[in-house]
Amino acid sequence: MNTEFTYTLDDLRNARFDGTALAVVGHPIAHSVSPAMQNAAIAKLREHDSRFSDWAYYRFDIAPDDLAEAIPLFYKNNFLGLNLTIPHKVQAMDLIYGVSPDAERMGAANTLVWGEHGYDGFNTDGYGLKTALKADLGIDLKGATVILLGSGGAARAAAVQCLLDGCARLYIGNRSVERLGQLMSAIESMPGGDRVVAFPLSEPPGHLPDEGVLINATSLGLKADDPAPYDAASLPAGWAVYDMIYNPAATELLKTAAASGLGVANGLSMLVHQGARSLEIWSHAAVDAHSMERAACHALKLPPRQKN
Repeated sequence: MNTEFTYTLDDLRNARFDGTALAVVGHPIAHSVSPAMQNAAIAKLREHDSRFSDWAYYRFDIAPDDLAEAIPLFYKNNFLGLNLTIPHKVQAMDLIYGVSPDAERMGAANTLVWGEHGYDGFNTDGYGLKTALKADLGIDLKGATVILLGSGGAARAAAVQCLLDGCARLYIGNRSVERLGQLMSAIESMPGGDRVVAFPLSEPPGHLPDEGVLINATSLGLKADDPAPYDAASLPAGWAVYDMIYNPAATELLKTAAASGLGVANGLSMLVHQGARSLEIWSHAAVDAHSMERAACHALKLPPRQKN
């Protein structure tokens, strides 16, 4: 089967996916670089271990209304693992057998693993974020002051990871006060929940410490004419800015932050590291994240990334 093709529910019903099959499932999904990333890493594993000789990673466009039919079909067809992306991460929680503690706290699963009784769900987004912050910006969430923008699934995963890792203070801002309240309700009972402060984007926090990190988990920046969701120029000189958006590579937020002399990084590294963690869960082997990053850059027609 062609790993560059975008498959559908009909293909899942009628086609054969021989060997050890993996897939990313979303709607839309044609833009996803996950097949390029994962198949590059699988090729590296294959160089040293013959058990990966028949592994392949595919792409499936499955509408939300069809997910309840698709998950059992993937299981019946012996797909070892699935990556779930928008809009399936939350819906899948009601369609799988087991859920890891991290996925339960984050309210979403982005990685499914074939088990004896059904799929088990994991969430590697938080791991991807914390690993990216360390690799790109040298930032450890433990003891850090964090400003998090957004209140959707990506923001919830980030907020949970910040609390799990013991951040000193977490400010969460969002345009919709109602959605912000929903996120606060989901995390305030966690250990460290008393260190979380909510704010409307129109009223950013003041009296910030000399060092910290601003994380954008909103969609502002995906379009060329999007304004920055936060005035990065107002941050202290020791702060850094991480934008989960990776295409375009430099959002207005990152441009402003870089012009102000702050450390900056985009979300490509988070995409790579969450994907690498998924493959480690499926394969029980060490995964070459660098090969995944090179493949992602090539698929996105981006030059190799420069480290700060």
